[in-house]
Amino acid sequence: MTRSVFIETYGCQMNEADSELMYGLLRHQGYEIASTAEGADVVLLNTCAVRERAEERIFGRLGWLKSMKAAKPGMVLGVTGCMAERMRDDLTARAPYVDLVVGPDAYRRLPDLLTRARDEEERDPLIDVRLDREEKYQGVAVDRVPGVSGWITVVRGCDKFCSFCIVPFVRGRERSLPPEEVVSEARQMASEGFKEVTLLGQTVSSYYERGTDFADLLRLVHAVDGIERVRFTSPYPNDFSPRLLDTLAALPKVGRHIHLPVQSGSTRVLKDMRRGYTEEAYRGLIEAVRRTLPDFALTTDIIVGYPGETEEDFEATLRLVQDVRYDGAFMFHYSEREGTRAARTRPDDVSAEVKGDRLKRLVAVQEEISRQRYADMVGREIEVLVTGRSRKNEACLVGRSSCFKTTVLAPGPHEQGAMVRARVTDATSHTLFAEALQ
Repeated sequence: MTRSVFIETYGCQMNEADSELMYGLLRHQGYEIASTAEGADVVLLNTCAVRERAEERIFGRLGWLKSMKAAKPGMVLGVTGCMAERMRDDLTARAPYVDLVVGPDAYRRLPDLLTRARDEEERDPLIDVRLDREEKYQGVAVDRVPGVSGWITVVRGCDKFCSFCIVPFVRGRERSLPPEEVVSEARQMASEGFKEVTLLGQTVSSYYERGTDFADLLRLVHAVDGIERVRFTSPYPNDFSPRLLDTLAALPKVGRHIHLPVQSGSTRVLKDMRRGYTEEAYRGLIEAVRRTLPDFALTTDIIVGYPGETEEDFEATLRLVQDVRYDGAFMFHYSEREGTRAARTRPDDVSAEVKGDRLKRLVAVQEEISRQRYADMVGREIEVLVTGRSRKNEACLVGRSSCFKTTVLAPGPHEQGAMVRARVTDATSHTLFAEALQ
């Protein structure tokens, strides 16, 4: 009997890539891919543990799926990913109807776990969350959703241990995929019609394997025929050497965009976060980026309300944002994660009201800067990779510019996957509008 599986993915691109990995493993074992949870024999929630709100969403979704499972005998319900690793005991206590809990390093064993979950009756949930310092998922055939853009996870885990971050505890220590495996995956993607590849890692610029560093890896992937654009996320500021900057400048297929998380503009807070750099050092890196890569867009991550953050600390973050003038930013208030150094050593002493107010002020500043940065693009020529049709206007195409800005193209003859030269005619704080050039 052929069984079907549906995976709901929450969180970052790393989780999207891991879902494709799981689909590949399960399809190889004879599973079909269901289009909806309602039509599947196996439903897996691939989860995120970075923020508390994401975890509560998962529990809410599990509550909804409980009734579906009760009405469908034999259905297997599982939780995979970072939340499975972090909250295995809470998961089985709050959602005892879950059949299995699987961490990010146990996906090779997923087919066997599903067989056991299906065949064994009246038993406790199956749990496999053992971290593995050697697991890189080499040789696994990834089942990618057909399209224009895809991912390759080149670094798994993280060795930075920032005080606020749960990732090293749920994804394990850092390890890099061999360069020949990365190139092989990029060639396979090109043969399947993918035009853009994004290299993924929690600290992707830390990549190093057998004498090959991240600059070397970029050159190798850049040379793959059929791949027309190369991206990467997320780099770590301390890993940005002059050599890497020079490499980015020399590779025309690299997308003109860097996501460079700062987290705070206060040196005092950065030190407590264990980020490994000061405000001055980060500003020096930004100056080097602007000097070497003047046409690159910059985005960042920022946390407000970190334990002990004063109004002066927050004002330093605002000044940094105003001075750097990021094209965009992911901005959050601090969410305590049990097990992290900050949770063990620092009381969460900034009130919810203060966190909310600071986040609102920061978002307002960044939104205005984004509006201006996007408006500055009007009249410029850009190169747009078409990803599909606009949801608001089917006659228009939508894609991304090299500088990673969502771009709506006026009606024309181009198809998905085309690389189109266009001139920007209008802009909002999050979208460009453009017309293709003849």
